[in-house]
Amino acid sequence: MLSQIFERFVKESPVTVMVRGLLERLLNPEQLDAWFERTAEQQYTRELLFSTVVDLLMQVVCGVRKSVHVAYQAVEHEMTVSVQSVYNKLNGLEPTISAELVRFSAQEATALIDELGAKRVELLPSYQVKMLDGNCLETSEHRLKELRPVKSAPLPGKSLVVYEPARGVAVDVFPCENGHAQERSLLPAVLETVRAGEVWVADRNFCVKGFLSGIERQDACCVVREHEQLPWQPLEAMWEAGQTVSGDSIN
Repeated sequence: MLSQIFERFVKESPVTVMVRGLLERLLNPEQLDAWFERTAEQQYTRELLFSTVVDLLMQVVCGVRKSVHVAYQAVEHEMTVSVQSVYNKLNGLEPTISAELVRFSAQEATALIDELGAKRVELLPSYQVKMLDGNCLETSEHRLKELRPVKSAPLPGKSLVVYEPARGVAVDVFPCENGHAQERSLLPAVLETVRAGEVWVADRNFCVKGFLSGIERQDACCVVREHEQLPWQPLEAMWEAGQTVSGDSIN
């Protein structure tokens, strides 16, 4: 009976089945809980497992539930803690936990992609391309009494994300709890992950002398859009090397 129902899903919505299987493979509860015990520095597990929190969040991220509270209510009869305990767990998660979770899932996904031979051809032959971009979290609502008289909504935080196009995976993230911090202030942490033979692609906001010099010192390369505030002098005459998709010249 169950096999017949499963076969119907495979035939009618194979992508749904594949995504479900992939999530269960990458975010396996036993692996997650063991990883959390090894990684967490301040938090610990008493009654609420880290995998349970991830499961509730995944329901919100995937659009199955509207909020963590609604997700909690759907399984409240199975829970051994209150919804407030869930929120306390979420509020107490260290930024490093979020970053390490991205790295953990990326490693699992990379191994799976390589095993299946599904890696795409690198954009630049003989180089491993990585793309760096910033991401600002949405402004939060004025729910707290102290924030109601303030016109601008508070910024909960931002992050820098590293994307690997050959595998289609976000392989690293650098979170910052200060939503008003300049993205460039996170670049020293990014430089620690640069390896020889890589090509880093980024927008003009990352066209900073210290960052570009740091990449060069690691025997890596970069393709960064020029910022007018960065002084430079060509060592030889420039020549046209091609055009971008939009028609701009590449020198």
